[in-house]
Amino acid sequence: MSKYDMKLAFFTLFIALSAYNADAQSKKEILYAGTYSVRGSEGIYVYQFDRAKRTLKKIQTVPSLESPTYLTLSPSGKFLYAVNRGKANISDNGGSVSAYAIDRKTGFLSGLNHRSSYGDMPCYISLDRSGKFAFICNYAKGNLVVLPIFEDGLLGIPADAKKYSGSSINSTRQEEPHVHSATFSADNRFVYVCDLGTDKIYVYEFSADSGKLTPTPLSEVNVNPGSGPRHLTFHPNGNYAYLAEELTSSVCVFQVNKMTGDLTVMQDTVRALPSDYSGPNASADIHTDIKGNFLYMSNRGHNSISIFSIAPDGRVVLVGQQLVDGKTPRNFLIESKGEFMFVANQDTDTIITYKINPKTGALTAVGKPVAIPSPACLKMSTLP
Repeated sequence: MSKYDMKLAFFTLFIALSAYNADAQSKKEILYAGTYSVRGSEGIYVYQFDRAKRTLKKIQTVPSLESPTYLTLSPSGKFLYAVNRGKANISDNGGSVSAYAIDRKTGFLSGLNHRSSYGDMPCYISLDRSGKFAFICNYAKGNLVVLPIFEDGLLGIPADAKKYSGSSINSTRQEEPHVHSATFSADNRFVYVCDLGTDKIYVYEFSADSGKLTPTPLSEVNVNPGSGPRHLTFHPNGNYAYLAEELTSSVCVFQVNKMTGDLTVMQDTVRALPSDYSGPNASADIHTDIKGNFLYMSNRGHNSISIFSIAPDGRVVLVGQQLVDGKTPRNFLIESKGEFMFVANQDTDTIITYKINPKTGALTAVGKPVAIPSPACLKMSTLP
C-alpha cells in the first residue's frame, strides 16, 4: 500500500469514527427508575445517561400512585407502564397500573391513565412484543391479568386473566400462589409465568389478536420444591432459558423447544453464592449479556451480582460474585450496547453503574453512586 493509500485509509476511518461518535452523542439515553414510596421518594425518577462521562443526571421526577415499583417500556419507545401498590380509585381492591407517554425529544413522562391491577401487591409488568397487551402479575392474589393497550397508549379493561392455586414446602413464603413474572418468547407466540408460591412455570400460547392465553400441551413446568421461581430470561439465540430461583439462591437452565414452547431442564439448582456463605439471601433479577456469553443474577442478602459463564451448549458455570457497594440489589439493567450495567440498591438508596468486561464478564464500578430513595426497577430508552 502506498503512503497516499494509507493516508486515505486513515482519513476515511477518522471520518467514519467521527460520524459514529457524533451520532452516538446526538441520541439521548434515558434511564427510568421505579421506587418504593419510602424515605421521601417522589415516584418515578428520570435520568439522562452521559455515556462518555459515565454519569446519570436527574431531569424529572414524576409523582405517582403509591410505590410504582416495576416498570416496562413499549416496543415503540413512546410509552412507559408501571405497577403500583396504591389503588387507582378508592373503590378498587388491591393495586394499580399506570400508563405514561414519553416525550421523544426530552424523555419526560406525562400521565395517561390508571387502571386497577385486579389483585393485591402487583410486582411485575411486561408487554407482548407488539406492545398491544400488558401482563400484570399480582403477588398476593396469585393471579395474572392481561390488559389491552390502545394506539394512544391508554390501558383498557382485562382481555384475559388467570387465577392459580396450590402451595409448596416453604410454609412461610409458599403458603399460596405468588405469581412473580411473565416473559415472552422472541417470536411472541408463548408466554412463561413464574409462580414462586407453587414452584411452577406456566406455559401459554398467546394470541396477539385477542390477548387470550391458551395452555400448551405441556402447560406446567415443575422445578425443585422450595426453589421459588421468580424471573426468567432467554439466551439471545432463544434456545435456552435461565430461571432465578429466589428461595434457594440458584439458577435452573432449560432447553427451549421453539416450536412447542416446552422447557426441558438441562441444569438443576446451580448455586449462585460462595460455597462458604451461609447467611440469608434472596435472589432477584436475572439477565444475560447481549452476546450470550455471561449470565448475571442479583442477590439480596449477600448483596452481590453473581456472574456465570455460558457454554456453547447453554450450560452455565459460576465465575464469582461482584459486591454491589450497597444493600438489596433488587433489579439491574444491562443497556442495549452491552457496555454498562446499572444496579438498583433498594435499601441503601443508590444506583451504581458498572463497566462490563466483555471477555471475562467482570464488573467494575464507574462514576459516582446516584442517590435515589428505595429504587426497585430500572429501564432505559434511547431517543432519536
